[in-house]
Amino acid sequence: MKKLLPVFILLITLCLSSCENLQNLIPLETTTGLSNEEIIRGLKEALKIGTDTSVSKLHRVDGYFSDQAVKILLPQEAQVITQHLSVLPGGQLLIDEVTKKINRAAEDAASEAKPIFVNAITSITITDGLTILNGSNNAATNYLRQKTYTSLQNAFQPKVSTSLNKKIIGNVSAESAYRELISKYNLAVTAANLTGKNYPKVQSNSLSEYATQRALDGLFLKVAEEEADIRKNASARVTDILKKVFGRKG
Repeated sequence: MKKLLPVFILLITLCLSSCENLQNLIPLETTTGLSNEEIIRGLKEALKIGTDTSVSKLHRVDGYFSDQAVKILLPQEAQVITQHLSVLPGGQLLIDEVTKKINRAAEDAASEAKPIFVNAITSITITDGLTILNGSNNAATNYLRQKTYTSLQNAFQPKVSTSLNKKIIGNVSAESAYRELISKYNLAVTAANLTGKNYPKVQSNSLSEYATQRALDGLFLKVAEEEADIRKNASARVTDILKKVFGRKG
């Protein structure tokens, strides 16, 4: 009997190994009720709806400006302006006006993102739909950002630049208003420094790259919120494929 024990253990091990291999061969449909194709269609549908809704929200007046989560403030290097120019007569009003114009430019350019997103979502290849489906509430959005951010930035920035240079009031654009703000601040710094102060000047007066980055960051933030809503709330699953793919988790 003792001689048969090693053989018995070997047979059990082989049996367990075979069972594990068989488990790995079980089709995705029998473990999740969904095919990989259905999962990918559901993920792309969620992204299409999420980007479309987000673009619509941000493209309207005050879409960026009134939403503290995505509102575009002055660039970090220009924050020194708010510390010093705001104490001068009319300084805060000028800062507020330039900030509003930057956000108006982002709101105006947001509509350009829709066809870019649609093309990107249609063309991207999702290699592991199940992992994304079972991932975090913004897993699909993160995947989209990773795969498309550079191409979106390259396509989006000219639109933002055009919008920033668009005359909003009279001959004033967001870009020219920002340059004027920087120029006035630097002149004030020059005068103040003649009296022994040591205020730093702002070296860059271009908004295009900065505004593009912040606008896209805000857009992806909103897409992530829409994805999370679809994952959590049945009422947000407005198509059959969304109900089938995301409804399986309740």
